[in-house]
Amino acid sequence: MTMQRFEGKVAFITGAASGIGRATAERLAREGASLFLCDVQQEGLEATVKQCHELGAEAEGQRCDVGEAPDIVASVDACIKRFGGIDILVNVAGILTLERTETASLETWERILRINLTGTFLLCQAALASLLERRGNIVNISSTSALAGMPYAAAYGASKGGILAFTRTLAVEYGKQGLRANAICPGSIKTPMTGRSGLPDNPDISLLQRAMALDEPRGPETVAAVIAMVASDDGAHINGESIRVDGGTLA
Repeated sequence: MTMQRFEGKVAFITGAASGIGRATAERLAREGASLFLCDVQQEGLEATVKQCHELGAEAEGQRCDVGEAPDIVASVDACIKRFGGIDILVNVAGILTLERTETASLETWERILRINLTGTFLLCQAALASLLERRGNIVNISSTSALAGMPYAAAYGASKGGILAFTRTLAVEYGKQGLRANAICPGSIKTPMTGRSGLPDNPDISLLQRAMALDEPRGPETVAAVIAMVASDDGAHINGESIRVDGGTLA
């Protein structure tokens, strides 16, 4: 029988149309959570909501571009109206583009930071009052690129490093009020985002091999399992932490 660690809890998850976001929604659905799910990919989002319903969970989806502040406020308000509050916020939504730093455009740099870092900030800010009221917790998805150099990913690495620093700030600023904030740093995880990222011409393959797992890449469900642990009462004494889920990549 599946553990019911999230019975009576409300989880708000971004990036829920695929990859780590979908796997996390399904994991928390199995464990009894009510779910408010967001993404810009409407078809994938609807499929995730349907799957969560089939797993017996209450779930609602809403299109939300985390790079747009009005979308974020509207989604958080809709979640609170539908479920009464937010206990768990999981910020998964993000984008990745691989290109040489010398040819990267300012537009690309700003877009990646706006979605990955500013979007995470705005969602935490919008949900904070409800999370504090319910002594909830935040799980932000960072990356091993925040901990070690990732070639051809200047903007992505900078955004994920910012998420780590921001997460620690939340943990220290609000820990005494009962809020926990932690970051997960995946590496060598097979997701649609990594498949779409592309490569620059003539990449140095030896640099890319630094990001390979010691055994083999894994699926997003391996990250979802760690998110579930951290977000549950099993993680009650984990705050301000960054947890690698990378198959030994940075060991």
